[in-house]
Amino acid sequence: MADLDDLRSRWLRTLLAAREDDSRAVSPDRYGDALLERWSEPQRRYHTVDHLAAVLDHVDVLEEYAADPAAVRLAAWFHDAVYLPDRSTNEERSARLAERALPEAGVPAERTAEVARLVRLTVTHDPADDDRNGQVLCDADLAILAAPPSAYAAYTAAVREEYHFVPNDAFRSGRSAVLRQLLDLPRLFRTPYGQEKWEATARYNLAAELEMLSLPSGPSA
Repeated sequence: MADLDDLRSRWLRTLLAAREDDSRAVSPDRYGDALLERWSEPQRRYHTVDHLAAVLDHVDVLEEYAADPAAVRLAAWFHDAVYLPDRSTNEERSARLAERALPEAGVPAERTAEVARLVRLTVTHDPADDDRNGQVLCDADLAILAAPPSAYAAYTAAVREEYHFVPNDAFRSGRSAVLRQLLDLPRLFRTPYGQEKWEATARYNLAAELEMLSLPSGPSA
């Protein structure tokens, strides 16, 4: 499990770098603790503090490609802050949470708007060619697709656990549609690093999972 104290320290550094010099702003610790509580909710199996830490680690790797690394890191913190597996509005609700919380925390309006935009972008993971911040966040969020076989298998198992309420046939159909949508993208990754280091492995993993899902299954759960 991710080191929560380390995550709190990372939150503090990120928020202090992103906010205006405003002594009236509420202590940044309050917001970090509230976000970590959200990321630790019991319905999560993949979208946990471990996923948060991994995305932040990948943002660190890709930082040089971002126009505003602080905004990207804040977006990483908020991008799945609201997460209910049976809802389709998680990204929008997460963006609205950022729009409420960040001004209170002293983050300027322009940067707050950018964070909210980035969170909403994770619906499609399809940033524009000139969207440097969006490319970094989306690449960091999708980097799990290029994980080694054991880690990728753990990822897919955790996703299935999050959707435990979905019958097997329906899950296989829905998951297959998602995989095909990703494979149909001209590029999964948009930063030079992601294209060089992650693209080929991610496509291999996605294709292998899609092939596995196409195999005959047992009775529907």
